Amino acid sequence: MKRFPRSAVTNLMSRVHQPGCGCPGCSTAASYVANAPMAAMSALQAVRTGGASTRGYATPVEIPRETAFEVAASNLRFGEGVTREVGMDFANLKATKVGLWTDPTVAQTIAFTNAIESLETAGVPYEVYDKTRVEPNQQSWEDAIAFAKKHDFSHFLAVGGGSVIDTCKVANLFTCYPEAELLDFVNAPIGKGLPISKVLRPLIAVPTTAGTGSETTGTAIFDYSPLSAKTGIANRALRPLLGIVDPLNTDSCPREVHISSGLDVLFHSLESWTAIPYNERVPRPANPLLRPAYQGRNPVSDVFSEWALRQTVKYLPRIARDGSDKEAKTQMLLAASFAGIGFGNAGVHLCHGMSYPISGLNYQKGRYHHPGYEVSHPIVPHGISVALTGPAVFSFTAPSAPDRHREAAEIFNTFQPDGVDTSRVSDADIGQLLHDRIARFLVGIDVPRGLNAIGYKSSDINDLVKGTLPQRRVLDLAPGFTGNDGQEELSRIIEHAMSF
Repeated sequence: MKRFPRSAVTNLMSRVHQPGCGCPGCSTAASYVANAPMAAMSALQAVRTGGASTRGYATPVEIPRETAFEVAASNLRFGEGVTREVGMDFANLKATKVGLWTDPTVAQTIAFTNAIESLETAGVPYEVYDKTRVEPNQQSWEDAIAFAKKHDFSHFLAVGGGSVIDTCKVANLFTCYPEAELLDFVNAPIGKGLPISKVLRPLIAVPTTAGTGSETTGTAIFDYSPLSAKTGIANRALRPLLGIVDPLNTDSCPREVHISSGLDVLFHSLESWTAIPYNERVPRPANPLLRPAYQGRNPVSDVFSEWALRQTVKYLPRIARDGSDKEAKTQMLLAASFAGIGFGNAGVHLCHGMSYPISGLNYQKGRYHHPGYEVSHPIVPHGISVALTGPAVFSFTAPSAPDRHREAAEIFNTFQPDGVDTSRVSDADIGQLLHDRIARFLVGIDVPRGLNAIGYKSSDINDLVKGTLPQRRVLDLAPGFTGNDGQEELSRIIEHAMSF
């Protein structure tokens, strides 16, 4: 049997993938679908000839790279006590009936009380949905959607952490698309990834944790139980109209919730700062409506991501030491919103991609229950699941952009100096340096020291890789994965992340 060169086989895969793939990126290039048969024939001939050009076949059309980026974010209002203004906001919007989303824990806090009192003072009718699940799954989303459809709210209000805000976004979406199925808008390849063409109803988000930045983004995440992994919906149409960021609202958070939420900020910042540049993403969309929110790092996202990274490295350890540190809590809440604008316009990559099966498989594997979370089910909080692979991930990505990773390493050194002159470390060693500084930071705030610490073993690597591979929306933004699905690289990273 004739053996074909590896380059020729890779060329075949590349040419066939680009026209006919059903992923969110490739499906936007509708003009190339029509050329799929010719491209496939040309690619097959290339394999037969070992890559040499032949006469009689059209030259494959080169898929154009992206040449533009977009910046979108919710309006933000920041300051102590601004939660009390939300009733006036809805009155100004002529709201006839507000759906107020929260969870059982937040419903007992001053943030929820202030929101209710503000609505009542302004004479705005409302109904409360307080059954939001922390780390939502498809059943909890479907329950929330059914409640929203029943009441047909004119406006939406979310008071809570990322789980509450994400669930409220989805309730709003399916109020406007009452006949749609849950997976219609879920990111491909798990869902259909359909575009959202309607303008949704006004939603105001009041975050009570300094973490997800969901008040600024068009992203909503949930556990998809059939795959034991997280996925979600990402579309600018989901963005809240307004984010009300009130530092008083995080006072009731336990220490562990502050830490986990802050870790989400840390890795939103680091991942968006190190994602592939926007102009390396392919293909350029055939219609601007189809340009993804996660589009690769760009000059605007860089400003927000770097600032949020500095604030988090400076202030999160202070909160871990002293939960009453008002300045630190205020700065972390602002950093969460900044990071939301950064990653909401650039994207995240490997840490978040792997975090989804780490959280999802926990129900079957270690059944780990993180302290400080008052829930009745096993839970690896999102920020923790993201952080566990952090040192290994940035050791892997450093060769793609040594200078950018060097800057990140120096930010850690600025606030936690270790005596090593970052500028004197070679490009080849900067990944190990950043690995060590991230690991030291995590250990200092009591993060479990790797996947082993929450019950995973090396025998679980294949399952974790399998759960990560469908997360193409974020994996395709990861440096170092160009031209392949990343299965071998993911296996090495997860093995490395077993302990630090």
